[in-house]
Order: sequence, then C-alpha cells, then structure tokens
Amino acid sequence: MPRTPKADDLYPAVAASGHFNPHLADVEYGALDGLVGYAVRRAQLHIYEDFVRSLQAWNITPPRFSAMTVIAHNPNLKLTELANILGVARSGAVLLVDTLEEMGMVERQPSPKDKRAFRLVLTARGATTLEDITRAVTEHDARVTAHLSGDERRTLLALLNKLAAGPAAAPE
Repeated sequence: MPRTPKADDLYPAVAASGHFNPHLADVEYGALDGLVGYAVRRAQLHIYEDFVRSLQAWNITPPRFSAMTVIAHNPNLKLTELANILGVARSGAVLLVDTLEEMGMVERQPSPKDKRAFRLVLTARGATTLEDITRAVTEHDARVTAHLSGDERRTLLALLNKLAAGPAAAPE
C-alpha cells in the first residue's frame, strides 16, 4: 500500500526551519517590495506555515481540506468537476482523491445520474474529521488575521477575491 504523504513531506521548508521569515535583515529586496505578487506570496507562506501546523495531527494539507469541503457541500460531484473547481489537472485530482480514499475520508460511489461515472462522497469518518478540521482552520484563520481589524479583514478578503477573479471581472 502506498504511503500517504505527510504534511511535512509536502512543505519541507516549513518543516525544516519551523518558521518562514519573510524579510531577512541586511537583504535588499529591490523591486520585490513593491510587487503585489511578491507580497501575496510572502503572506501565503506565513499562512500555509500556520495551516500545516494547525492540521498536522490529521495529516490534512490545504488541498485535502479544500477537496473535502467541496465534496461535502456538493452531492454527486464527479472527479472532473472537482478538478475544475480546485483549479488542478484531472491527474492531480485523481492523486488527491486517491490519498483521501487511502485515509478513509472519501469514497467513490456509482453516480445515480451517469452509470459510467462515479460521484465523490465523504465517509462517516471524513464527515466527522471535516467538522474537527473546519474548527481548526477557523481558529487558524482568526490567528493569522488577529492583527487586522474586522474592516481590514473584510477589505483584504474582498481585494484578494477581486484579484483572483482577474481583470475580466473588473468594471470598465
């Protein structure tokens, strides 16, 4: 049976150092300090670091949490649909679902709508685990945004969603 990768295996920089330092003393970052993408990446590394630590006991990574959440809230979801929702290749979704199946969190069942396809469902263990990890993720989210006011947090979320939607979604 293949070994389910641990979060430390998937995020070795966090595991090795224990903490990501977004700005080292005596280092000139030049144009990087003025780039939105670089700032988002630095913030993302800090957030992932805390996320991985928060869910280490369950061996749940951000993609695993995302997949479980989407599967739980979308009955009859097919693998190709999950891949599209998560923005990953179908082969990546296959590996993700295979891992979640090995962990006893998800199972493939024949689709009642399409006899050639399978739907993805959480197992009882997966549903219980999702409740626990959702609480842990909510605590993680509060922790990494604790230094923001409520208005700042809402503004940040709105701006990130706007960036994620891309320029096509921006009004002219």
